[in-house]
Amino acid sequence: MKQQLISLIEDTLCALKDAGKLPADAAPKIMVENTKDKAHGDYASNIAMASAKLAGMKPRDWAQEIINALPVSPILNKAEIAGPGFINFFVTEAASLSIVNTIFEQGDKFGHNDSGKGQKVQVEFVSANPTGPLHVGHGRGAAVGDCISRLLSANGWDTTREFYYNDAGAQIDNLALSVQARCKGFGPGDDSWPENGYQGHYIIELADSFMKGDTVESADQSFTGTKDADDLDGIRHFAVAYLRREQDLDLKAFEVDFDVYFLESSLYSEGKVEHAVQTLIKNGFTYEDGGALWLKTTEFGDDKDRVMRKTDGGYTYFVPDVAYHLDKWQRGFNRVVNEQGADHHSTITRVRAGLQALNMDIPEGWPDYVLHQMVTVMKGGEEVKISKRAGSYVTLRDLIDQVGLDATRYFLAARAPSSQLTFDIDLALSQSNDNPVYYIQYAHARICSILRKLNEQDLTWDQANGLAKLDLLTEDQEKLLANKLARFPEFVKAAGTASAPHMIANYLHELASEFHGYYNAHKTIVDDANLRDARITLTQAVRQVLVNGLDLMGISAPEEM
Repeated sequence: MKQQLISLIEDTLCALKDAGKLPADAAPKIMVENTKDKAHGDYASNIAMASAKLAGMKPRDWAQEIINALPVSPILNKAEIAGPGFINFFVTEAASLSIVNTIFEQGDKFGHNDSGKGQKVQVEFVSANPTGPLHVGHGRGAAVGDCISRLLSANGWDTTREFYYNDAGAQIDNLALSVQARCKGFGPGDDSWPENGYQGHYIIELADSFMKGDTVESADQSFTGTKDADDLDGIRHFAVAYLRREQDLDLKAFEVDFDVYFLESSLYSEGKVEHAVQTLIKNGFTYEDGGALWLKTTEFGDDKDRVMRKTDGGYTYFVPDVAYHLDKWQRGFNRVVNEQGADHHSTITRVRAGLQALNMDIPEGWPDYVLHQMVTVMKGGEEVKISKRAGSYVTLRDLIDQVGLDATRYFLAARAPSSQLTFDIDLALSQSNDNPVYYIQYAHARICSILRKLNEQDLTWDQANGLAKLDLLTEDQEKLLANKLARFPEFVKAAGTASAPHMIANYLHELASEFHGYYNAHKTIVDDANLRDARITLTQAVRQVLVNGLDLMGISAPEEM
């Protein structure tokens, strides 16, 4: 509808140019937005204010000229001036309801577009260290990252989902030492227990499995326990494979899949870290000081230069990130979205600086980052902090087991990632209008119940007749519902552009609210067959959009609740 109004305004401006009331080379940008108060029309434009100076008139006077020149159109009832020169457009019921035909024509593709034009985009998310079960923070990253991937695909991008395994470094060494201590019968508090050792019950399970000689298989590797408690290298490989498998199972339970699993260790074994470092040295963006190698990140906007190679010869954590993102660029990903925890904020400037210093024509500001804040889990009005299995945090599996897949995914993705999130288990379990995911899914189930009730009354729904009789839908709430349906594609596009799945969650809640209000106010199964078909057709269009929106969030659309 917005595009049709934009075209109508374009035709009007052309007519005003022909009449000599606007310069022939004038090209003001035409903006059409939804109004907040439908008493002021369905849509509004600031075109009169944007072009009044070009026309040499006051904005309100120029707005009247534009309104007078508007051609007769089947989509427009009237247009009015508002405020300093806005033009409010009131569209016809027929124009609003025409979206129902479009929804039935496009089905599960309604809302999708090709703005990405098949370009390659990579979304990296979760990327947890394989040192323990996934916690709720990882779960938020999984929910948001998966939704972003779905949105980008819906916007016409060729999307690759990637998991980066941090299988190198001090944390992995600490994991291996913790498992080894358990293999030897030691526990927390013993003199032989490693400082900062991992204490969750899963470490005991892992040690038992290694000493039994079990074979574990993860996404791309398998390893068999050697039963030798002194085989620290074997314990390290076994532990990483074991926990990678466990994380894979957690993600499978969360219905999150990946196309690529990338190992940090491969950056070292394949020489990619060393190649990146040597390129930075060759390009003159490094210097030695105090026995360390520094990168001149201040030349790229950082507040101070950063150490790349420490005095002990080891690289700081952002260096492999630079090598990893160079690899992404060389794989042809002109757009990359990294969904990570807010604790990664400090690395953004350093990674981008390193990429610029490579002189590889990588754009400034590449890659994109979406950072999510912490999750606080509440139950019975108190914070839940500990999972017996993990030992010190609430796991993703805990949430799925307690409240189910749909509620977990919705609650973790329904708020802007930049906002701290309180996950209320009691609310997620409640079957009430206060529970947003229940409220949305119940709208879908209610629509499905209409057809069941129709069948119980030995009545039928004629879809073709319903589409032909949409002009019978003259209630204000029917027009409002149709206008809300028409906005779904713009929400999909905006959410994809901004990597903001919470916009879809908000839209679905608003649509469910519009539907519940309509359902409670107007009977759908009426005696008049034509009106009945038209109303059922409208509700089935709502059902389709609910399905499409829930799918973008990876949430089911139950037919009964």
